[in-house]
Amino acid sequence: MTPHRPTSVPAPPLLDLTGLTRRYGSLTAVDDVTLRLPAGARHAVIGPNGAGKTTLLNLIAGTDRPDRGTIVLDGADITRTATARRSRLGVARSFQQPSVMAELTVLDNVVLAGWSHHPARQGAWRSPSRLRRHTESAGRHLEAVGLADLAHQPASVLSHGQRRLLDLAAALAGDPRLLLLDEPAAGLTDGDIGRLLGVLGGLPESVAIILVEHHVEVVAQLATTVTVLAAGRVLVTGPVQEALAHPEVREAYHSTGAKG
Repeated sequence: MTPHRPTSVPAPPLLDLTGLTRRYGSLTAVDDVTLRLPAGARHAVIGPNGAGKTTLLNLIAGTDRPDRGTIVLDGADITRTATARRSRLGVARSFQQPSVMAELTVLDNVVLAGWSHHPARQGAWRSPSRLRRHTESAGRHLEAVGLADLAHQPASVLSHGQRRLLDLAAALAGDPRLLLLDEPAAGLTDGDIGRLLGVLGGLPESVAIILVEHHVEVVAQLATTVTVLAAGRVLVTGPVQEALAHPEVREAYHSTGAKG
């Protein structure tokens, strides 16, 4: 008699997008997108300019709202949840244009970003020990992205590439479960791209990444799966090399003159 083996139940996805649609007047920027990502995913979203990539990140982060569809994070429907609440649930975001407070020091930018996730943030500033822990943690994030030597300089002195790395350090300060990156390699030198890949490659497996990026070499090194958008719709989703080699992907993406 063959012994009974219990059937393993697949783990629920960390992020579950179903039928996500966003229109701006007559333009449909995101059109019926369905995507499921497990915890720890390394997923890239690519496509030509105007494909809806940034809009998709906006919908997940909560800076924009869908006209139709649902967004479920770790089993909870967050489709109508405010951006700040999503941030505290573990969704972090970097932007095409780095979100940096130029008048603050580099270190204070990261401390402030991390503090916004603190469950007792309203009164936590009065605790010297908590402030010290947050400051030490911020310093480690700056060291990881190569900005530790500039920690006490005003952020206004940073180059564009350095501001991108500071934006990444600020995003990591909240210990996210889902990290949304919008063209993080744009404007970086080859050395900074290497550092970026090192930082992202060293993140814990529990942190899922959705990466929008035009540098195909960055996508190939970091991502394990790729979704290609064209005119707001999913053209193909699959393993990175398979997706990049797809004939329609070459026509819709590479022919646009994207880097790499």
